[in-house]
Amino acid sequence: MREREEFDSRMTENNFPKFRESGFSWDDVRLKKYDWYIIRKFLGSFFLAIVLIISVAVVFDISEKIDDFMEHEAPLKAIVFDYYLNFIPYYANLFSPLFTFIAVIFFTSKLANNSEIIATFASGISFYRITRPYMISAAVIALMTFFLSGYIIPPANTKRLDFQEEYVKKKRRDSALKVQMEVNPNEILYIDYFDKEVNRGHRVSMDIYQDKTIISRITAGYIYWDSCHDWHYENYTKRDFDGLYESISKGDRLDAKINVIPADFFIYPGLQEQMTNTELSEYIQRQKSRGIGNIQNFELEYEKRYAFPFAAFILTLIGMSLSSKKVKGGMGLNLMLGLLLSVLYILFYSMSSTFTVNGSMSPRLATWMPNIVFSFVAAYLYKRAPK
Repeated sequence: MREREEFDSRMTENNFPKFRESGFSWDDVRLKKYDWYIIRKFLGSFFLAIVLIISVAVVFDISEKIDDFMEHEAPLKAIVFDYYLNFIPYYANLFSPLFTFIAVIFFTSKLANNSEIIATFASGISFYRITRPYMISAAVIALMTFFLSGYIIPPANTKRLDFQEEYVKKKRRDSALKVQMEVNPNEILYIDYFDKEVNRGHRVSMDIYQDKTIISRITAGYIYWDSCHDWHYENYTKRDFDGLYESISKGDRLDAKINVIPADFFIYPGLQEQMTNTELSEYIQRQKSRGIGNIQNFELEYEKRYAFPFAAFILTLIGMSLSSKKVKGGMGLNLMLGLLLSVLYILFYSMSSTFTVNGSMSPRLATWMPNIVFSFVAAYLYKRAPK
């Protein structure tokens, strides 16, 4: 109370009559019982939806993979702790927009059918004021989604995908063909075939340029990488160029420091999901500088981690606008509309992601376009919602 009196006196002393006349008070920014009631309902329904739907997903996944578990003799401890303990947060976070939408539709329809929203309007609380606890809840979900997808889930995905690689289905390649990349500025490495199991490459060349003119070339029958992170040419020929002059040297072995490791030659499904935001950003910049073009999935994953949390705000606004009106059919109609719109959002997002992979759309535009389009849908529905 004392803080409020001091604040009001400062407003008077600094001649802010319009600010005082606007009716501002500390009660306008303090969360009230009604706000906490909505927040508890929202987040409670959200986590309930996660528990119910993910439980069903786990049951279906077990029935689908039980034969693989038995065939590869997967230990029960690994199934529970390495796979499903990491499976649950991954898919819960992946479908968080759907869970958000279902939660909003479910509990708001229930409030409307119980005439609680009508009573709220009758008490003088505006629809705009009702929106505040919804947006606070959406902010909690958005922040949770961002930190989970960017920093918590990637290390967990490594365990989950390693388990799948060993006990379910092998998807990672053990060899790479026709590797070509800029390992350092003006240094181009080419390997015709690289075997990951023995860290050995066949038919190798390294070209070094200066001012777009080649000054040195090393060709070798083999190249291999040892545990000390050093590279070694075998059966090599080195040519140094100085204008019209050329010097040639040959040998059985030549040690070299090359700014690349064997893992840089391999891009397998799910690799981008195992990197944190920082690692993903550094990887994209490093691969671009090396001239690697097949990184659309990595760019898409990076942009998605920033665009996806905003879906919580958009779908929350759509959900509360649709379900705040009491209808004859109860919440069934609202749930149907909510599921339809959430499916359309996910479908739209998948289609735009496909355009990115095909190279016809930038990753940033592809990830933000569904949010932009559905923002207009949310604004329209909010405007038409009962006031």
